[in-house]
Amino acid sequence: MLSELVRKHSKRFLEPLARLISRLNISPNVITIIGFLLMVGVAFVLANGYFLLAGILITGFAIFDAIDGTLARMMGRTSRFGAFLDSTLDRLSEAVIFLGLFIFFMQQGNQLELILIYATVVGSLMVSYARARAEGIGVPLKDGWFTRFERIFVLVIGLLFNQVTVALLILAVFTNLTAVQRMYLVWRITGGEKGG
Repeated sequence: MLSELVRKHSKRFLEPLARLISRLNISPNVITIIGFLLMVGVAFVLANGYFLLAGILITGFAIFDAIDGTLARMMGRTSRFGAFLDSTLDRLSEAVIFLGLFIFFMQQGNQLELILIYATVVGSLMVSYARARAEGIGVPLKDGWFTRFERIFVLVIGLLFNQVTVALLILAVFTNLTAVQRMYLVWRITGGEKGG
């Protein structure tokens, strides 16, 4: 997955920044919440049609999403609640970004984009739910074509190059295909109906 490649090479930048923040004694959960609130601001930018600015802001604000886990480990403040909060606000951040786009295209009367946004949000939720439910039955599941990183990456490219409809089409198709892919992976790992 693209996300694993980026995560591997971003450590050299994230760890010094996390070390700096840790000296300020800021809670990793506070960083998570700030990241979410910034994405709410991005949603307002998207709702007003400033796609290029939104793409730049999402790219810049992604540091909050990337650094909270590193910070928690560095400060020795990892917790089950912190992991839960991070995952939950990740889902809400993604949803609020698409809400901003939905409001813009609704005002423009663009029905195709509204349908694609709906399909993308459903697919994104199902990708995340499939992983959560798999882990609930004891099956670790991180594989998938379009994880959150890939979804945000495609959206940002669409925003930066003013190709939002194309990006939404790709997302609508591949988020749902990824959900199906994860269902297949769980079926294979568990042995399907014969797996008990």
